[in-house]
Amino acid sequence: MKTVDDLERIRKQAKAMTRLRESAETTKIVVAMGTCGIAAGARETLSAIMDELARRNLQDVIVTQTGCIGLCEQEPIIAVMIPGREKVSYGRVSPEKARQIVASHVVNGQVVGEWVIPTG
Repeated sequence: MKTVDDLERIRKQAKAMTRLRESAETTKIVVAMGTCGIAAGARETLSAIMDELARRNLQDVIVTQTGCIGLCEQEPIIAVMIPGREKVSYGRVSPEKARQIVASHVVNGQVVGEWVIPTG
């Protein structure tokens, strides 16, 4: 950072990110990253989600992590929350499935039914 313009650019970026985190009107993807999830490949799944969002230039999607949700046999698990719609949880999400979920569910609003798991 060398100029006032640099500082202003950083401030605007920080404000935009804060707005995204606080907005209830933002699509969210939550990746279960408990020990069981990590052992099942959740890091690779998270990486694929982030890569696919960047590839599609989707900047209005929040990706967060959570711990174990108690369905270890279904790991890696992700949840997609789109404003105005019910939360959808997916199980056994490989990096390839994660990319397809972003394309189908996040971009086009089409739930991938065969990968949905009940989370109660």
